[in-house]
Order: sequence, then structure tokens, then C-alpha cells
Amino acid sequence: MTEAVSPIADVRATVLRSGSDPEDLDSSSETLLLEVEDVEGRVGIGEADTASRAGAALVDMPDVHRWNSSFRGVLLGADPFTTTELWARMAERSFYAGPSGIARHTLAGLDIALHDLAGKQLGRPVFQLLGGARREFLSPYATVYAGAARDRPLGELMERSRRLLERALAVGFRAVKLELIFEGAAGDRQLVDCIREARSIVGEEIELLVDFGYRWSHWRDALAVLRAVEDCRLWLVEAALAHDDLTGHARLAARAEPRIGGAELATTLEECVAWLEIGRVDVLQPDVARAGGLTGMRRIAELAAVRGAEVVPHCWKTGINAAAARHFQAASPNVPLIEMLTPELFDSPLRSELVRGEPALREGRLPLPDRPGLGIELVPEAVEAYREAELRTST
Repeated sequence: MTEAVSPIADVRATVLRSGSDPEDLDSSSETLLLEVEDVEGRVGIGEADTASRAGAALVDMPDVHRWNSSFRGVLLGADPFTTTELWARMAERSFYAGPSGIARHTLAGLDIALHDLAGKQLGRPVFQLLGGARREFLSPYATVYAGAARDRPLGELMERSRRLLERALAVGFRAVKLELIFEGAAGDRQLVDCIREARSIVGEEIELLVDFGYRWSHWRDALAVLRAVEDCRLWLVEAALAHDDLTGHARLAARAEPRIGGAELATTLEECVAWLEIGRVDVLQPDVARAGGLTGMRRIAELAAVRGAEVVPHCWKTGINAAAARHFQAASPNVPLIEMLTPELFDSPLRSELVRGEPALREGRLPLPDRPGLGIELVPEAVEAYREAELRTST
């Protein structure tokens, strides 16, 4: 028998930072940890992928008026099980901070924490709160990132990528994404060779995704490369064009053979509508820790399903976001893959140390979560080691 639901007694925002090279693209080096505690002392955890200091300020700011208030003020005393109602109230109360962007990112982290707390109170995994399992197992893909290109030659970047691809296969992944953010180290013809080499490394049975890091300003340049590698059977093409070039994405998607993805930085349902109606992408890629949390992403997945599209969420943060993505996929029939930043392939202290209780990969699959809430626990020593104490908010 589960314990009775108890109201929220405290809301905390803590900036965690492990240190990073500002020229690199490692968003897992910092995060905004959100904790929602009930009167019985149970704590739900979430995280926001945002400008962490700004997000922390929005949690505990003074209430100014109905559209410009703190997130804490909305949540204190509330029933954490009423996630949809609380989501709407937080969106209304933070309207002046922007209906998208940092305010929505922070809301996302709090929504994840509310789901975690509600699941713990009810003694159920979060995906059951989202409607139950729509699949028998989870399917992650590994992202292979050789690090910032800087002035490194292409040969060095590809050698590093080769080693990481081989390691991903050894770990057991059945799908991998190669980050081709090589900037000036590679011309378009050389990128074709890189993709061919990646396919030869992983073989024909592994799903291969590629990320171009918003490389091209014109869709025809991207199309030329994709047509040259049609025999490589790419599963997904990410960030080929400028993020807001929806017209270019539509023209590319109409002519390219692989799935074209977009909306990595989207935070609202309305943005995703534009990506589908104007951008005509096959796959939406918003992040659970940016696009309104599990409540927001569930709406996005339902929108995509109606439009015949899929959702493959971006996920390059800590084990909290990874857990949220697992529950999202478990409950969503049109989420065929989820991104998995794994410590075996990328050295990230926050990713490897912040939480415990994550499932092990077996033959490219992860089991459905079976513990209450998100099914993970914070490691207190890691929180203490990486927090910026002066930015922590508490009652």
C-alpha cells in the first residue's frame, strides 16, 4: 500500500558545474539541479538544460505580479500529482520572463522533478504516470563526439571518432550518431569520405545517424553530400542547416532520402508545429530538460504522431535527463530512439557521478524502469563537490 500524497514543502535550485573548455560543445559540464520536497521529506529531482544562473534566479525571485512571479511560489503547498495543472500555472506566472527560452527550460526541470516526486509518493515508475508502457524495452543510440575541432587535422578527428565508434559497438549499442562538427578541417567531399568510413566501421546492421552541427547555409549544399552517401543508409540527419531555416529544411526533406531532423532548441509546442508545417521535418528533436519537461514533451509527441512524424529527443546532460528520456520513450510509441551520453564514450564528471541506479545496456537495449519515480538517486557527495553554493536557493 502506497503512502498518501503529501504537499510540496520546499523547492531548491542548485547550479552544478564541473568545469569545461568554453570553446567546446559540452552542455553536460554544467546543469541546474531542481529539487521538490514534500512534507514527508521525499524529494523529486529534475534538471534544466539552460543558462543555469538565470534559471536559478527564476525559481526564487520576488513575486512582482501574476505574470512575473517565482516558480517556488507556485509550487509550495501544491499536490505534486497535479502535474498538468502546475505546468499551466508555472507557465502563466513566468510569462514576463518569456513564454520560451530560460523560463521554459527551468519549468521543464521542475516538471521532471514533480513527476519524480509523484511517482515516489505513489510507488510507481514515472512512465506509468504518463499512461503506461507502449513498448517492451528501450532503444538508445550512442553519440560519438571527438571534441572541439579547433586546429586539429581531419585525420586526428577521424581517428578519435573511429576509436569511439568501435568502443560503442563493444559496449553493445545497435545505433550510433557520429558528430561531424569538423568545421574547417573538412570540406564537403571529405565529409562524404568520413561518412563512408563510419559506415564501414559499424557495418550494415547498425543504425547510423549523423550530426553536421548546422554546417550549411544553403540546402542544396547539404543535399549534394546526402545524395553522395545514399548507399550508406543514414537513419537520421541532424543539424544540416541553420536552426531557424525552416524553408531550407522543407526543401531538403523533400529531396533527401534519410530522415531529416530539427527543433533541437525548440521549447514550445508552437515551435514544433512550425517545424512540422513549414520545416516539413521527419523527426522532432527537442530536449526533455528544455521543452517543458515530460508534460511538454508528451504534448509534442502527440502532435508529431498526428502529423506522421517521430520524436528523438536531444539528451546531453546528466543522468537525471537521461532517466527522464527513458520514461518518455517508454510511454511514447513514436519515439523510436533516445540519445544516450554514456561515460564509456565521453568523459563528463557530472554525467558519470551525479546519480546512481541507472540500468545496464544489453544487446543494444535497456529494460523498462521498474522503480518508483525516475528510478535514480542523487549522489550527495557529487552535489557537494560540484555545486556553486552561493547560488543555491532554499526556504
